[in-house]
Amino acid sequence: MKDKLHSCIEASLVELRKLGVLEGDEVYDFRIEVPKKAEHGDYSTNLALLLAKSMGTSPRKIAEQAATLLEKNELFHSVSIAGPGFINFKLADEAIFAVIGSVKEQGESFGRSSLGNKKSIQIEFVSANPTGPLHVGHGRGAAIGSALASLYQACGYIVHKEYYVNDAGRQMDILAVSVYLRCLQEEGCTLVFPSNGYQGVYISEIARDFNRSSPWLESSHQSGLGGLITDVDTDAAMDELIACVKAHLGTSSYELVRSYATKAILEGIKDDLRVFEVTFDSWFSELSLHAEGIIEASLNHLGSKEYLYVSDGATWFKSTLSGDEKDRVVIRDNGQKTYFAADIAYHAGKFDRGFEKLVDVWGADHHGYIPRVKAALEAMGKSSVDLDVVLVQFAVLMRDGAPVAMSTRSGNFVTLRDLVDEVGVDAARFFYLMRRSDQHMEFDLSLAVSKTNENPVYYVQYAHARICSIMTQASSLGEWAWTEEGPKHLSTAAERKIAIMLAGYSEVLISAVKSNEPHLLPQYLRQLAQEFHAYYNSNKVLSEDKAVRFARLSLVDAVRQVLANGLGLLNISAPRSM
Repeated sequence: MKDKLHSCIEASLVELRKLGVLEGDEVYDFRIEVPKKAEHGDYSTNLALLLAKSMGTSPRKIAEQAATLLEKNELFHSVSIAGPGFINFKLADEAIFAVIGSVKEQGESFGRSSLGNKKSIQIEFVSANPTGPLHVGHGRGAAIGSALASLYQACGYIVHKEYYVNDAGRQMDILAVSVYLRCLQEEGCTLVFPSNGYQGVYISEIARDFNRSSPWLESSHQSGLGGLITDVDTDAAMDELIACVKAHLGTSSYELVRSYATKAILEGIKDDLRVFEVTFDSWFSELSLHAEGIIEASLNHLGSKEYLYVSDGATWFKSTLSGDEKDRVVIRDNGQKTYFAADIAYHAGKFDRGFEKLVDVWGADHHGYIPRVKAALEAMGKSSVDLDVVLVQFAVLMRDGAPVAMSTRSGNFVTLRDLVDEVGVDAARFFYLMRRSDQHMEFDLSLAVSKTNENPVYYVQYAHARICSIMTQASSLGEWAWTEEGPKHLSTAAERKIAIMLAGYSEVLISAVKSNEPHLLPQYLRQLAQEFHAYYNSNKVLSEDKAVRFARLSLVDAVRQVLANGLGLLNISAPRSM
């Protein structure tokens, strides 16, 4: 509807120019909004205020001239002036309730658009290190990335979802050492397990499975090592332990432990995400960047462009040239490439794979990482403008009024699977998506499982189920249909408000995509459910008057369809009964 209003207003500007009231061909960025008070009309625009500035005249005078032209359009029932010069519109009944026919005709595709024009976009999200199960903090990023992918697809983009597997580097070495030491303990070897190793129960479970499946673990691999291990509580001590285990096992045996542990955890992550209704089109291994020489090639390219220099034995990238606060190390003084070096190759490679736009969903603690990645893209000859980074604050799980501590290394954490088992997929996803991604959120377990109007997902789903029940009752009264006479029988302010909300559904999807703010959709669904519940409680949908009944059934069935469409984009069920 806003598109139609925009076209009408643009046409009025053409007429004002023909009449000599308006000069020049300036483009005005006017807004069309829904007034907070129903008596102010169905829509409002600030056009006259913008025109007055450029014309040096009274906004109300301009508004009156524009209104005289606009009220001739059959789209409007009336056009009025308010305040300093706002133009308010009340739409003709046929225009405002035309959305009912559109919803019925388009069904599941209602609200979708061609905004993206089949532009290729890659969305990378979750990408947690495969060093332990996903916890409830990771769940929020999973829900947000998944919802963004659905929203972009609904707006005409070709979407590719990717998980970047950080299966290279020091953390994976700590994982391998932790599993191996548990393997030794399972076989009766006495040793002090390092306090900064991964200590969760899942490590012992992987170790037991590995021992059962790997006959290579003979006594020769155990002898002498236990006595070398004392409590490891510093990074330096852990690095020494890693080197000791590598030397003790040899390259092939060490890699066997490492790859087994990584695969076991990664399979668990994949399974947890499947349960959470999150899937990926590809799982990209960081190790492949090293093995295929992609990182080396990227660094050579940067070196040829004089973006690298050596200082104190390390190789640095000149990220300050592109606005970063300081230059960044890409090769340490010990010759090891940093995570940042891998990220440069990975992000540049995304464009090389043909993606035209990138969206990364990162934890809020990675805020400072954005400038250096964008600087690297520019240095690699890519467009940093085409990279959007969505920052996500980790959710805090509340139990009995207190937050539950989470630490992957210590093993004291609540997994995403635990959360889903307790509150269900629908509640978990909706709660994660209710607020802006960069806002702190507390996940209230008690509220998530309650069957009350205070539970937002229950409230929305109940609206859908309630309408389905109405439709079942209506079927016993005979067939019904939306007709051209329908708008004449929808006369209340509540009915107009619902119609306006339905017409705005597509705009919500577009706004969510343009701003990378998926929370706009659950907020919209909650408001639409609220308007329906209030309407149903005050109006008899199954009226004895057939014409009224048909019109009201058509209106609430359109609400049902839009609720189902929106919940579907969030991968949340729309139950027919509750």
